[in-house]
Amino acid sequence: MRVLIPARAASKAAPFTLLALALAVAACGGQRQTGDPDVPTGGDNAPPGILPPHAVTEQGQAIEQLYVPILIIATAIFIVVEGLLIWSILRYRRRDETLPEQIHGNNKLELLWTIIPTIIVIGMFAATLGTLQKVDARAPQPEEVSANPGAAQQGTVALNVNVTGFQWQWTFEYPQLKTAAGTPLSFTGVGNEGPEMVVPVNEIVRVNLLASDVIHSFYVPQFLFKRDVIPGVNNQFDFKATRPGTFAGQCAEFCGLSHAQMLFTVRAVPRGEFDRWVAEQKEKAKPKPTPAAGGSPAPGTIEVSASNSVSFDQPSLDGPANTPLTFVFTNKDPAAPHNVAIENAGPNGDFVGQPIAQPSQTVNYGPTDPLPAGVYNFYCSVHPNTMRGTLTTK
Repeated sequence: MRVLIPARAASKAAPFTLLALALAVAACGGQRQTGDPDVPTGGDNAPPGILPPHAVTEQGQAIEQLYVPILIIATAIFIVVEGLLIWSILRYRRRDETLPEQIHGNNKLELLWTIIPTIIVIGMFAATLGTLQKVDARAPQPEEVSANPGAAQQGTVALNVNVTGFQWQWTFEYPQLKTAAGTPLSFTGVGNEGPEMVVPVNEIVRVNLLASDVIHSFYVPQFLFKRDVIPGVNNQFDFKATRPGTFAGQCAEFCGLSHAQMLFTVRAVPRGEFDRWVAEQKEKAKPKPTPAAGGSPAPGTIEVSASNSVSFDQPSLDGPANTPLTFVFTNKDPAAPHNVAIENAGPNGDFVGQPIAQPSQTVNYGPTDPLPAGVYNFYCSVHPNTMRGTLTTK
């Protein structure tokens, strides 16, 4: 059945329809990536086009291989449908008062435009289901292979990383990589100094996602992947980086005032470089000598502790001027990691104590550069907005 449209309305609608079609076609020419190939589009770079950045993981490549064909199919359907609408509007607009020929249905056409969309939807569903199976596939752990030799054909997990999201930072913990004290290597940071997850290239990495407060979301644009981090739920996913590089990530779920500071990076390196990095981090994590027992602390030694994420137990500290300082920090907080950092503590900016002290752990930070007499701000780099104090050197 034909629909009669006044000529004036048709003449007004046609330009807008043509403009929408032109914009849709032009959008397909957007650039995929600009600048450094290891930096995802967005931020200070040119905005991405309609196509996603090149995936840097096997799972992301499966998503990319699904996205592009579906985009092509959707674009073709849009062009055909909009083209027919525009043609119908222009071709059959009212020219006089004569009633056009009335057509009441067409069984062949109706059957055609039912069968074709059905075939397209079934094909897209099958392709999507296959991609989901690839993305959500879980490789066996090495100990599972020993119990089930057939699982070895799928490859095994080479590295486990526990990722904990909390307001407003990330902690990356490597349960397989122990320090001299028997604790896992762990990294926490904030803002542009957010933690870095270092992983070997072409090996399967298992990520366990945990949240200690509200819902967060682990998102790496060049992985083409995002997964929610939910309190009380252990979400997991595997990925295999296909090339070396450093890839920016962030929390993609609004989680409070400093949500924008929940940044991190994932750095993929060859196995040899990864092993050297592990050795360096274990060496850095070795406990530093503590003050001699039975006497007063050595000059420049300052004891400080924290029992919660609101403030230090000692909001004001004193120390000798022009003397390297060492902080003996005890984390009495049963739930959250902390550390000690000092603003403008040297020519390189802030002094940030590493490694982060986990609950019930004591860590020595320092020595710092000698500080001239004055008043300095110290803070916890894990909770910089709340845990702050003053350090007076004299």
